[in-house]
Amino acid sequence: MKRWWKWIAVAVVLLLVAVLAGRALSVRKAQQQALAQASAKTAAVIELATTDVTRAQVRELEQGLPVTGALKAVTSAVVKARVAGELQGLTVREGDAVKAGQVLARIEATEYQARLRQAQDQANAAKVQIDIAQRQFDNNKALMEKGFISKTALDTSDSTLSGAKASYQAAMAAADVARKTLADTVLTAPISGLISQRLAQSGERVQVDARIVEIVDLSRLELEAAISAGDAPGVRIGQQAVLKIEGSPEPVKARVVRINPSTQAGSRSILVYLAVEPSSVLRQGLFAEGTLGTGRLNTLAIPVSALRTDKPQPYVQVIDNGKIVHRTVVPGARGNADGQAVVAVSGLADNAQVVTGAVGALVEGTAVRFTAPRPAAGPASAPSVAASASASSTAR
Repeated sequence: MKRWWKWIAVAVVLLLVAVLAGRALSVRKAQQQALAQASAKTAAVIELATTDVTRAQVRELEQGLPVTGALKAVTSAVVKARVAGELQGLTVREGDAVKAGQVLARIEATEYQARLRQAQDQANAAKVQIDIAQRQFDNNKALMEKGFISKTALDTSDSTLSGAKASYQAAMAAADVARKTLADTVLTAPISGLISQRLAQSGERVQVDARIVEIVDLSRLELEAAISAGDAPGVRIGQQAVLKIEGSPEPVKARVVRINPSTQAGSRSILVYLAVEPSSVLRQGLFAEGTLGTGRLNTLAIPVSALRTDKPQPYVQVIDNGKIVHRTVVPGARGNADGQAVVAVSGLADNAQVVTGAVGALVEGTAVRFTAPRPAAGPASAPSVAASASASSTAR
């Protein structure tokens, strides 16, 4: 009997402990709910500048194809050695300006001068043989007319004269070759431009076709861009492009001047050549990227930076009744409008206030306060370059 009372007492104690624990949990939950409600009542207010908001408006999009590539000088030349020998007098270096016809260096010419004299002397000797053969022919002709010699002897002297003339012509040709070789010892600039590479040094012995210097003319630059065969029908000569070139703070305009009639082996792409407006900051080899304009389209559009993709479906952050609302949109064609990259969207009201991408992601339902008067409906405000919004939590 005492044992039953003992078990009953233990059960009562456990029941009391459970009741007290449950009451403590409910009190703690009530406190958390109260704290959450208090936090909700004191929600954060995001301060935005007028430049942090743009308007979704119908704009004229300039559609185009993305193009990338490296700038290349239309005119360039590599000066090579045409004869072998010791290089002398090469003083130009990278960056030096040269003019067409300017002497850049020389190949040591003693050997080639001697060869020219040798060839000239041989030509002179051949000329003497012509004179001897001519006099012999004239004498034999007179003797034959008087009947002292036969016609065969005259024919023999005529053949000797013809052989002497041929030997003289060959000697003169050899002299011309030696003269040309001597002239090739002088290296001149074939075009005007700047030295881009110096590939040899004075005093160095160079062989035939050895590369000495490279010259580029930066007055005419072009971009060689590869486009797919499917996009090629939309490309025409004369179409304009806007390029962003590394090292150049401002966009550079370009124009299609040539289209390669053949595809590239392997990739099946087609090369398009765009003439770039000359600038003092442009250099051969700089990487360029941009958009080649192929058409125009009027549609509701927003800046590309305002379109967010950190959710399963693309969306934009819209200010509705002073709060942030996430609106799902369907992006369409991309292009340029007023020098700004924009994208066509559907599912968004015309003239809706859209937060630009510079602000970053905001929690849906966050209250918004402007540091300046709200932007009036009209031309869209340009997106700020850096985030000008300062998130400061203030209790209402």
